[in-house]
Amino acid sequence: MLETLQSAWKAKDLRAKIIFTLMMFLVFRFGAHIPVPGVDTAAFREMLAGGTIFGFLDVISGGALRNVTVFAMGIMPYINASIIMQLLTVVVPYLERLAKEGEEGRKKIVQLTRYGTVVLGFIQAAGMSVFFGRSGILEETTFASYAVVTISLTAGTAFLMWLGELITEKGIGNGISLIIFAGIVSGIPGGIVTLYNYVVAGEANIITIVLFLIMSLLIIAGIVYIHEGQRRIPVQYAKRVVGRKVYGGQSTHIPLKVNQAGVIPVIFAMSILLFPSTIAQWFPQSGFAQWILGVFNFTSIPYMIMYAMLIIFFTYFYTAVTFNPQDVADNMKKYGGFIPGLRPGRPTSEYIDRVLSRITLAGALFLAFIALMPNFIMGITGLNIAFGGTGLLIVVGVALETMKQLESQLMMRHYQGFMK
Repeated sequence: MLETLQSAWKAKDLRAKIIFTLMMFLVFRFGAHIPVPGVDTAAFREMLAGGTIFGFLDVISGGALRNVTVFAMGIMPYINASIIMQLLTVVVPYLERLAKEGEEGRKKIVQLTRYGTVVLGFIQAAGMSVFFGRSGILEETTFASYAVVTISLTAGTAFLMWLGELITEKGIGNGISLIIFAGIVSGIPGGIVTLYNYVVAGEANIITIVLFLIMSLLIIAGIVYIHEGQRRIPVQYAKRVVGRKVYGGQSTHIPLKVNQAGVIPVIFAMSILLFPSTIAQWFPQSGFAQWILGVFNFTSIPYMIMYAMLIIFFTYFYTAVTFNPQDVADNMKKYGGFIPGLRPGRPTSEYIDRVLSRITLAGALFLAFIALMPNFIMGITGLNIAFGGTGLLIVVGVALETMKQLESQLMMRHYQGFMK
């Protein structure tokens, strides 16, 4: 990793992309300290200390929610809009056609996702402003105050969406994932202080902290192991004579990753499960809302079952969206490739699909286990580390994917240099 970063820093264009990405991180952190007008942040911090669902959302937003800043909602409306759009792409014929039209169709889907982000962001911002008014957090409960809070929060989410797309276009890595990454990483110093306070207050001893750190290192090692793990299916290409030249005849393989979907299933599952609890917080006096908060409590059995099932579902769903065994089999057949012992075409496609389903199950179960393990620890010890596993999954996964993009960029430069 260090060698890759060093090599990338020496390349002028890659160094510019890295610097641009870091500058966008600074913009993100600067915006996370611009408060929304007319909100009593001190009163809201006291509410967060009471252990509401907003305390967990604050981890994802990098502390922006705790300070009620313009980035308080984070990028969650964009993620929810992306989930809805990807699900609709499967069932709506028009969107399915757009998805198959290549770059132009993708641009239209991205534009629809942007509109959906603004709509969902406005609805969530309006709900938060109503909640602030009912909880006495707004300094004035006038229409203008509600409008200012709603517009400020919606504009902050729209700006973060634009910032993420800008990082993807001109920086390194996936911009939306990197914004979530930056938000979680920015909370690490505060997490260290929290652990220290636990020790000082006697709620945890040194041995507990050391065991927690060892467990974190083991989780990181496991995430890297699964993320890099792959099943290699051997492929043989038949020899072809074209004129006086002989093509093919070599052996290669299809690398099927154990975790083809990366950290996307965890992010999707988390955003969906946070949505009902967030809505319920707007109506604190409602009995139904209290039931929702009880069911969607991070340490409750129903919540953990739903979390695990959603992670497994989105792992299979996102793998199916990004990897099509039929296309792989058709391309192999087109260029004279075949898997030893199998006929080209449909038998090859079915075999690849069967292998992919099995290894995807292993990856999905691992993601669910890592994401839920801190919930059990919090239920047993009482330590507030419920986002430890999810945070580690996202941070390590995004870091690995970003490093792979850097390596591919460096490899492209080497090929260009060879051709010149």
